[in-house]
Amino acid sequence: MDRPDDLQPRLGLWSHVWRLALMLVGSAMVWIDLAGEESARSQLWLLGDALLGLGCYVLVFYRRRHPLGIALITGVVGLVSGITAGPAMLALASVATRRRTKELVAAGLVNYIAGLLYPALVSHRLTMFDVVATAIVCATILAWGMYIGSRRELVATLRHRAESAEKEQALRVAQARDHERHAIAREMHDVLAHRISQISMHAGALGFRDDLSAEQMRASASVIQEKAHEALTDLRAVLGVLRDADGGQLTPQPTYADVAALVAEASAAGPAVRLTDEVRDGPPPEAIGRTAYRIVQEGLTNARKHAPAAVAEVHLSGKPGAGLTIEVRNPLGFGVLAEPGTATPPGSGLGLVGLAERAALSGGRLEHTVERGHFVLRAWIPWAV
Repeated sequence: MDRPDDLQPRLGLWSHVWRLALMLVGSAMVWIDLAGEESARSQLWLLGDALLGLGCYVLVFYRRRHPLGIALITGVVGLVSGITAGPAMLALASVATRRRTKELVAAGLVNYIAGLLYPALVSHRLTMFDVVATAIVCATILAWGMYIGSRRELVATLRHRAESAEKEQALRVAQARDHERHAIAREMHDVLAHRISQISMHAGALGFRDDLSAEQMRASASVIQEKAHEALTDLRAVLGVLRDADGGQLTPQPTYADVAALVAEASAAGPAVRLTDEVRDGPPPEAIGRTAYRIVQEGLTNARKHAPAAVAEVHLSGKPGAGLTIEVRNPLGFGVLAEPGTATPPGSGLGLVGLAERAALSGGRLEHTVERGHFVLRAWIPWAV
């Protein structure tokens, strides 16, 4: 944690101006009433008062380097100089911001005694009003300085907490992105291996067999070209993604054809989910289908978490050249609770981050918004001809 000395803000021009104005007011309140009596006693005293006061006005600007020392010096000088009252008040407040008991007692006593003895030396009188008023002024300055120091510490604490929260959130987002990249790399491993093995098999057949007709050779070459194109498409989706070094267990990945089964499963487990499939010219490629499946899956999961009794809608549309649009829509939660005795699954807040990263890796985009009382998850994935 920062020390009180480290919490003092840098002072700009305006900060110096209003502090100087307060010091002038403090000096005027103390000195003007006694200046006549001081001059009558000795012109040298009046001149010395002015010179000492001017020196304290310069000295007080170094109070942040030696707060206690300057507070004691200005307090002692205030025994014979009324003009020094302004700088002494500011130096006392500066010491109070540190909130150290010994410093508060020392500086407070010196300034209190000086505030009593100066008018007594000049006018040779000391009333009970002077005793009480001086005590109130010193206590007010000390309380104000302690309040400023406490507020500075609170602001610094809140700033540190905000910075820590931002760093933690950035770290969580970065970890979620890395995790999603690794997950995508694992998903694509079996697909690329399958594509390359098919290409190798057909290419080996062309090099080994010499009894194929021209039509059969063209068909095999066409298959090789198609599989190579699909492998390149899948490879672009994971270009730059590093696979986990531990090589976790690989499992068969869902495709676009599994979206209907996912919706049916969600409907069987709870309220009905309406699926509208307006995709034309056949199903999209496997890479796009997997992304669509994951987006629909996350959208239905969010719907079950936040609106467990509401009916969700899944709308799929698109065609080659126009891209694939996925939209999951569900009403906002309105106090509908799960069954008694069950707890709502906690959300990490990173599912949508991973989906956005997945969509971006595919060259698409993902957004979520609220429209007319419905939460809408909408994504667009490019679908080449």
